[in-house]
Amino acid sequence: MSDPVVATPSSTPRQLRIVGVLALLWSSVGAYDYLMTQTENAAYMAKFTPEMLAFYYGFPTWVIATWAIAVWAGVAGSVLLLMRRRLAAPVYLASLLAMVVTTFHNYVLSDGFEHMGDPFSLIFTAVIFVVAVLLYGYASNMVRRGVLT
Repeated sequence: MSDPVVATPSSTPRQLRIVGVLALLWSSVGAYDYLMTQTENAAYMAKFTPEMLAFYYGFPTWVIATWAIAVWAGVAGSVLLLMRRRLAAPVYLASLLAMVVTTFHNYVLSDGFEHMGDPFSLIFTAVIFVVAVLLYGYASNMVRRGVLT
């Protein structure tokens, strides 16, 4: 006789799917912004002043590359989180580090404060960093708990 197959409940916390879906939605907004900016979508970019457009369109290639890494690693990290893959944590870390480099350029190496130094932009930049740190921390915690394999 064969042993009956016993179904075991998943050890995946219920909130993982919620966090993963919210993270993917959040990251998708960043991806949309990146695509609209890089394709110079007229309707999307109409909200910016000519000086801001010159600032964004004047990014050096390496800044565009780090911005792309930040954005697309955030999307990939969210997908990996939903797939329960431990690779989500280092991918989120890559996204966070790329954000640091991009932000360093925007506010330290160039005149970003002049173009993006209003209180809303600064607060939103801080929120982006907080979310990135939280997502990295959450994914790392799920790896330590053995949820992400």
